[in-house]
Amino acid sequence: MDLKEIQNLIKFVAKSGASEVKLETGDVKITIKTGSDDKETTIVQQVPMGGQQLQQMPAQQQAPAQQTAPQEAAPAAEEKQAADDDSKYITVKSPIIGTFYRKPSPDKPTFVEVGDSVKEGDVLCIIEAMKLFNEIESEVSGKIVKVLVDDSSPVEFDQPLYLVDPS
Repeated sequence: MDLKEIQNLIKFVAKSGASEVKLETGDVKITIKTGSDDKETTIVQQVPMGGQQLQQMPAQQQAPAQQTAPQEAAPAAEEKQAADDDSKYITVKSPIIGTFYRKPSPDKPTFVEVGDSVKEGDVLCIIEAMKLFNEIESEVSGKIVKVLVDDSSPVEFDQPLYLVDPS
């Protein structure tokens, strides 16, 4: 199994909502944990004679989603209005899958707060991926309007992190 296949597997696990997947092929053993233990989606990896097959069993997750759908209908109009207001802002998105941190270490202050001015190249946050800490730099100059992700929470590829007002 090469690096590309492992990266694709990580992306699949993150999009599926599973909290943990274990894969064993020959002498390679991989365990992927997304960090969110509240979801109960299970992915079973089977290796039949002919190749690999993925089965997903989200029955436990579907029932609660159906129950909450009617309650979420009312805030949908508010979210649409908020999205219209946010259209003038630039969205800074996550370039990788990992864990989002607003501080360089627990005892240090955050990189940026709402209302702070940032220049192109300023560090906004850190995303930890596979024990590597990646500094995420601003691609635009402007003012931080909103932080869209909680500290120490998992993020997916291309997930919005910040809203920046370029004016």
